Amino acid sequence: MINDRRCSGLLAKQAGKTLPLTVLKSPAGYYIGTSLDGVPYSRESVEYFSSSSQAEDAFQRDNWTQRICP
Repeated sequence: MINDRRCSGLLAKQAGKTLPLTVLKSPAGYYIGTSLDGVPYSRESVEYFSSSSQAEDAFQRDNWTQRICP
């Protein structure tokens, strides 16, 4: 069974976009989110991670918390 949460961003969907989840970087750290045309669109994870590998591991293991509000 495919975990829909790993397919596209909930907050992006609420804004009318179906965008794939990926690991992104900000000054606060790495997070799980979406991008549109190469620009970050939504931060989907509550957590920030200290490395891209930690964020990727959390994403692959579905071990992260979905933000409910933008």
